[in-house]
Order: sequence, then C-alpha cells, then structure tokens
Amino acid sequence: MSATPPAGSPAVPPLSPEEEAVMRALGRLLLVMPRVLDADLQHEQRMSLSEYSVLRHLSESEHGRMRMNELAAACDMSMSGMTRLAAKLEAQGHLRRIRCERDARGLNAVLTERGLDRLREAWPTHLASVRRHVVGHLEGLDLGRLAQALEAMAGGGGAPCQSSRHDD
Repeated sequence: MSATPPAGSPAVPPLSPEEEAVMRALGRLLLVMPRVLDADLQHEQRMSLSEYSVLRHLSESEHGRMRMNELAAACDMSMSGMTRLAAKLEAQGHLRRIRCERDARGLNAVLTERGLDRLREAWPTHLASVRRHVVGHLEGLDLGRLAQALEAMAGGGGAPCQSSRHDD
C-alpha cells in the first residue's frame, strides 16, 4: 500500500519485507498465543489462562496478597472482569478478598493454600504448553535481547525481565 504522508509531516520510510513479515507474524501471535495457552490449560486442567494468571501473580507477590486494582492491572483485565474472576476463584477456595488495612474502601486478594496447591497442580501443564508453543521455536536466538525488545514494545522500558519462580 502506498500512502502519501500528510503535508508537513516527516517522511517515514515504508517497512522492509522483513519488517513487514515480523509485524504480520507478531500480530498473529498476539491473537493466537493466548488462545493456545488457554486451550491447553482448559483441556488438561479445566482452568482458564486468566485464572492461572491471577493465581501466579498472587503467588509471586509479597505475602500472596495484592490490591484488586493492582491485580487487575497485572493481569491486563478491567476491574469488573477481575471482580467476577476473583468471585469465582473465591467460591473455589483459591483466594480470599479482604478489606485493605490502610484503605477500607479497597480490597486485597489473598492467595489461599488451596489456591497455591491448584497453581502447583496446573503449573506443569502450563510449562509444557509454553515450551511447546513458545520456547521450542526460539532455539539459537539471544533470549535476553528478545526479552528486552518485547518488554520495550510492551512499554516496560526494555529492562531485562526478572525470572519468575514459575518459569513461564
């Protein structure tokens, strides 16, 4: 597609064929990857990727506790979506919601032992899925540089990723 930039705007060179291929592949990946990781968890664990993500973030937080708004942001969910998901996980005994000590208007989500056990049960499935759908395709790449580039694209400033205790 050949578009002329608006008058007065700086000329931006078109993408090279390699850059265009990367953009198309990245766009597809952003749509497909969450679906395949979710499908593996659903099939083998009867757990959604969103549920797994909530439990993982709580397990990695200090004292297994996060403010609901922080948890929603960490999981890239709306507050209403997080509220519904937290209610489901609470009904399953995987977390508790308690009033914040410093702000009675806010709620903390707290990981329960049952929730941690459920995360540990699902983790091998998720790890195998990540290895099959992601890591298995990265052989020979500089993973540190790739992680920095992906982090920069996501707005994280390109700082090296910290390894999590769940290796996902």
